[in-house]
Amino acid sequence: MSADTHPSQNTGTAAVPTIQRLDEAVVNRIAAGEIIHRPANALKELIENSLDAKSTSIQISVKDGGLKLLQIQDNGHGIKVEDMSIVCERFTTSKLRSFDDLSSMSTYGFRGEALASISHVAHVTITTKTKDSNCAFKASYSDGVIIPAKPGATAEPKPCAGNNGTQISAEDLFYNVPTRRKALKNPTEEYNRILDIVNRYAIHNEGVSFTCRKIGSNTPDVHTTTASAVLDNIRQIYGSSVANELLSLEQSYPIYSLKIKGWISNANYSVKKFAFLLFINHRSVDSPAIRKAIESVYAGYLPKNTHPWVYLSLEMDSKNVDVNVHPTKREVHFINEEEIIAKICDAIQDRLGDANVSRNFLTQTLLPQVSAKSRTEETSSKKTAPKIYEYDQVRTDSRAQTLDSFLITRSSGGSHGRMVSPANGSGSLEQGSLSSTTARSKKPRIEVKLTSILQLRDEIRKQGHPILTPIFANHTFVGILDNQRGLIQNELALYLINYEAVSEELFYQICLRDFSNFGFIRLSTPAPIKDMVLMALDDEQELMEKSEWPEELKPKEEIAETVRSTLVSRKEMLREYFSICITDTGELSAIPMMIKGYIPNLEKLPDFLWRLGSEINWAAEKSCFQTLSREIAIFYSTQPERVEDPLEEVDSEGENMDGNRKSLQELQDAQFQHMVSTLIFPAFKKQFIPPKALIEKSGVVVQVAQVKDLYKVFERC
Repeated sequence: MSADTHPSQNTGTAAVPTIQRLDEAVVNRIAAGEIIHRPANALKELIENSLDAKSTSIQISVKDGGLKLLQIQDNGHGIKVEDMSIVCERFTTSKLRSFDDLSSMSTYGFRGEALASISHVAHVTITTKTKDSNCAFKASYSDGVIIPAKPGATAEPKPCAGNNGTQISAEDLFYNVPTRRKALKNPTEEYNRILDIVNRYAIHNEGVSFTCRKIGSNTPDVHTTTASAVLDNIRQIYGSSVANELLSLEQSYPIYSLKIKGWISNANYSVKKFAFLLFINHRSVDSPAIRKAIESVYAGYLPKNTHPWVYLSLEMDSKNVDVNVHPTKREVHFINEEEIIAKICDAIQDRLGDANVSRNFLTQTLLPQVSAKSRTEETSSKKTAPKIYEYDQVRTDSRAQTLDSFLITRSSGGSHGRMVSPANGSGSLEQGSLSSTTARSKKPRIEVKLTSILQLRDEIRKQGHPILTPIFANHTFVGILDNQRGLIQNELALYLINYEAVSEELFYQICLRDFSNFGFIRLSTPAPIKDMVLMALDDEQELMEKSEWPEELKPKEEIAETVRSTLVSRKEMLREYFSICITDTGELSAIPMMIKGYIPNLEKLPDFLWRLGSEINWAAEKSCFQTLSREIAIFYSTQPERVEDPLEEVDSEGENMDGNRKSLQELQDAQFQHMVSTLIFPAFKKQFIPPKALIEKSGVVVQVAQVKDLYKVFERC
């Protein structure tokens, strides 16, 4: 087939296509798309124009993430009225006269494309006033040319009232590029990108006041003053938690005509995403090479999977910097790049090393619960307190940084419950939602007088281990190691805990302790018990020889129906004593709330329902309550959910700021471990009585170190 033949043509000779010149409007929109990807790109160009105009006050107003309206007002030198007719035409600029001028650029803009590009994808209005003008002038623009504000009027700029400076309004951004407009359907996300741009330039440009607010809001989201220094702006925008942990950085390397200034976080501060603000010759840019090099420096100081906060301003000879790489001017190239990056890393390494000399890991000597009165008495006392050696100090402040921050990625989100879709006959679990209500706040606590429950509670007390009980009751949580194990400290001993095994005992005791007093976790869609049991039986069949159901056993359909009937016939008892709600038609609608905020792994729900129908001794009261409580404890014991597609990536940008992609499984595991550390370990301290059987099980509770021994090891490091 000829290269000129259309694939659908099998006979005849295809006509050779003719090369045609694109319509100018099409060319301009394509060019605009290279510069203005989203509202934040447009704002960056407008901010840089305001800074080039020597503005000391820049006010930004946004509506619908900048898609409906993006407005910037400055107090710069303004635009001459005679220049307003061509201000939005392509390649019109006051900052560049010849190509050679690129080698000594000292302004942000130089192409003359920013306003032109915006006018090709939005309705632009410019109001401007120069210092020597008697009034301001206002004009409207579309597709790069000045147009009448109203049909029938002239296109000439109209005199109006106004302050010195320029106001530019871009309305209905991408109104004529529907595919781009459709892709930007989240105004909140676009506004967050706008805030990121404003934050960067506000921090870098001390002496310039920045204000950014949503239309209709009385309170600005960003507000800095002309009197604020860089560190003041960082504190205003990112908070004292960041500003208090920063180290100033200033270094010069004359051989490379390089000056480095900035603020970097110390070795005691870390975040989940790398916050990196980079300016080269006062232009906000991104450099993956510099980013990666800085990350490698901090890798020796910070916990695993955590990152620093870094603001760097690099100044170098403009002749050594190529800013004409891309229309967005986001990327720059410079001479001696490898050597300069090495010098940046050396400067950061030296600064961190100097600060690390005084790094302090000692715990507080006064517990937070000590009263003010006792503190006063202690201060006024003339007695000299006995000296406490460092190796005898015990970590007692629960707010101190825990070990899991060095080993796993923490997530602040809550647990995602999974539920079974009733319409799903394939046996797969689908993401669902859970709503929970507690009955404890609506009625007084029921006092249980059943002899069987009182006997089971008494057995728990008798089986308690005399050494483990105070260890769990008085422990200090250290951190999570993985999805099964964690570390706790008691006095001077460090213990490794298999919290999955211990949590089963915890929930068994909660079942008996809160018997008949549980709240409810309601499933948003009731789960059919028969379908659930069939799913469990299907899983069981896969483990059998040749994956075939034995003929000597009852059919799976009959077994599932028997379980459903059994549970339906006992639904009143299950609801009253255990808050397990079952409908008359055999659907599970609620499960008990064992610990407020804790949701069990609902992937275990099919097995749980099957075992309720097959493993419970319903004939004897004590045995019934004991086996029921044990099965509930097995169901509620900690176990992370499995994500169906662990390779699926999640992030609004497709990747994290640090460039590392996170799978759904990694995020789910981090979320699970956060739930364990904030809910399960605190529950171990409340009325939990560790049974003697925990000691008999290998690896459940293991003492791994003594603080004194660890201190000697660290002392030698």
